[in-house]
Amino acid sequence: MNLYHHRAIQVRNGDVQTIEDQVAREERFRLFINGDLFTCMVASGDQLEELGAGFVICQGLAPRVDAVEVEGHDIFVSAPISNECVREIISTGAMGTQNPPPPVESDYTITKEDVFGVTREIETETWRRTGGVHASVLFHEGRMAARSGDVGRHNTLDKVIGHAVLKGLDRSRCVLGCTGRQPRDMVVKSARAGVPIIISRAASTDRGINTAEETGITLVCFSRDHRFTVYTHPERIGDLFP
Repeated sequence: MNLYHHRAIQVRNGDVQTIEDQVAREERFRLFINGDLFTCMVASGDQLEELGAGFVICQGLAPRVDAVEVEGHDIFVSAPISNECVREIISTGAMGTQNPPPPVESDYTITKEDVFGVTREIETETWRRTGGVHASVLFHEGRMAARSGDVGRHNTLDKVIGHAVLKGLDRSRCVLGCTGRQPRDMVVKSARAGVPIIISRAASTDRGINTAEETGITLVCFSRDHRFTVYTHPERIGDLFP
């Protein structure tokens, strides 16, 4: 990820010093679907093919993606749009859709140690260096499949899902890990992608929890410091109860 270096004044334990700080860059991109402009996005400028593919799937716009091309700050996605969508403003102020999420059907299970294992991998080097980006990881069959950092938490999810889409991974055998909160629109993205387990270092909301319950997603939050909280469908964590 391309970082911006900015001179700043740091105060630490009463001492004042001038530093060169590393800051995350945010850029603007246009997303075209089948040649038509769908939305403009604020994102970090890497993994753009994955971002385009993942956005289409996570917004429920199409069941698959046929091709993705990137030209400068324009992302072109070819996909069989399934129906007319009603657009809405989601929790970050970005554009989303109101397409209802389908139920997630998966018999995939993990262990308590798997939860901690995913959590340890969520952070990216850019997240540690800047504190200004979110991060997501995607595990497939217990192995790391993708990691993404971006100024937007929604974008990190789209990017790792986009990787799974482009690589043809079975998303019903995946676990998503994320640094960001899990309100309804984040949980909906995972449901549309068919991912059965979400692990977040942060909190959820009432609507996020209700959506996870309704769609059949196992929602784990506050996963940090050797603890985590399971809000919905605990049966997917096989050794949770003795």
